[in-house]
Amino acid sequence: MTETVAAPSRADARRNRALVLTAARSAFAERGMDVPLGEIARRAGVGAGTVYRHFPSKEALFEAAVVDRIRLFVDTARELADVPDPGPVFFRFLASVVRLTARNKALCDALEAGGEQRFGASAGLLRDFTAALRILLTRAQEAGCVRRDVDIADVRALLLACLSMERRSGPDAVPGRGVALVCDSLRPGQHVTKLPVADERKARKDRNGRSVRNETGCAACGTPVTAARTGRPARYCGGACRQKAHRERARARSRDDASAAGRAPVAALTRPPTDGPWPG
Repeated sequence: MTETVAAPSRADARRNRALVLTAARSAFAERGMDVPLGEIARRAGVGAGTVYRHFPSKEALFEAAVVDRIRLFVDTARELADVPDPGPVFFRFLASVVRLTARNKALCDALEAGGEQRFGASAGLLRDFTAALRILLTRAQEAGCVRRDVDIADVRALLLACLSMERRSGPDAVPGRGVALVCDSLRPGQHVTKLPVADERKARKDRNGRSVRNETGCAACGTPVTAARTGRPARYCGGACRQKAHRERARARSRDDASAAGRAPVAALTRPPTDGPWPG
């Protein structure tokens, strides 16, 4: 009489899947997509066939390992979209994302990839993250806390730069130093570096159909402003933007006066808050 081997129970299958996912999160956090599936199977204490039974590809396993944290970022950003102090919230959210992501190479790789289709279902979540971050940026700009000439592509690039700085910092580096510098670069003021105008604006034409060269952008709204033939170049496209910029400078001076007694230390930007729904 031949002996039959019992098929694994559903409880065993769930346990093995949980072991594989836990091992994958740890391995991907250390090495990103470079880690082989055999290494993940060894860490989980299962065979390679068990890994493939639950996750048909490395990409599918990678997606399952990072999707929960990305969803947490998206949900948190959406919850913060209507807070009454959008400026501080925007900067604290950026600092929190950097703090929670910098030592996790899998999350760094996912955020760097953005919404690329190779990440499957999580590509949609990554696009949702960008959309939620854009809302926080827009509200902070409307409150006069973030300079108007910055767009979401700039913020994403600066976020990746912060992650790179944190990952490459030495053992004696102060955590959060990079994000503190970036946050200061995003604040409006009289001494910030003026951003160059996008190349496509230089090819625009004036109302007479003539090519417009050497354009600059309105310092308030970014609309192209044709350089004057003589005299001092215009900074604003009209009186409304000039008045808006004046009001923003007045608000910035008021904030600077209020904080003149001393700034918070660099590390304070990434200190976990004691209240509010921040990522944990």
